[in-house]
Amino acid sequence: MPSLILVSLVWAFSFGLIKGQLTGIDPVLVTAARLFLAWLVFLPFTRLKHCRITTIVALLIIGAIQYGVMYMTYTASFHYLKGYQVALFTIFTPIYVTVINDCFTRKFHRHFMYASLLAVLGTSIILYRDLHLTEFRTGFILIQAANLSFAFGQVAYKKVMKTVRHKDHHVFSLLYLGAILSTLPFLPAPQTWAVSTLSSQQILSLVYLGILASGICFFLWNHGARRVDTGTLAICNNLKIPLAIGCSALIFGEQINWSQLIFGSILTVHA
Repeated sequence: MPSLILVSLVWAFSFGLIKGQLTGIDPVLVTAARLFLAWLVFLPFTRLKHCRITTIVALLIIGAIQYGVMYMTYTASFHYLKGYQVALFTIFTPIYVTVINDCFTRKFHRHFMYASLLAVLGTSIILYRDLHLTEFRTGFILIQAANLSFAFGQVAYKKVMKTVRHKDHHVFSLLYLGAILSTLPFLPAPQTWAVSTLSSQQILSLVYLGILASGICFFLWNHGARRVDTGTLAICNNLKIPLAIGCSALIFGEQINWSQLIFGSILTVHA
């Protein structure tokens, strides 16, 4: 669980950074760049000896969904929402994690669902003042697609890794490779973009997001996800939300309703 909390802190900063630096760049291009850097981080650790072809294919598919589809829809949502709003619309991820896990196990875990619903209630309180704004619809749909993709990947990765003896870092590059492959059909034409058009701040943001937020943190997240029960994993998916709102207010200057944030955060933490 400590790794999940650490990752939540890093990701909390990422929302405002993407909104402030990268919303003018094609979201698929941002996704591909982040995932390529993340893949490079884990490529030297890859050890696929005695790894079955079915496991390799499964991990490629999981990566394509958990990171590829998730990042393309997630990054696109920043064109419609503020950074803290993107974070807030991830409130349903705990529910998706719980439901998908129950589908895999064919068993309803009532106490996991209750804990997830309490976490959603806490973050909904934080979100309440923005619920009536109709311009959120497109952003909301994109974020829910990202939430479903990320939730599926977490649960599926735990299930697949129970059947193999390989350590996480030996196969993790496969997830990023699958994610990169999923972006290829949607990449803009090469003549429409160039690295030279990016500012130094945008390049540094991509490097930070690719190596740390995507590479190291996604590894720590999936590694930690294997070591906690589904209820804890579901709740940890929402820890980044109050943290992201705090970063948006303190670092990126967005206006926040602090009473809603504090009360909602208490419910989330105690879920």
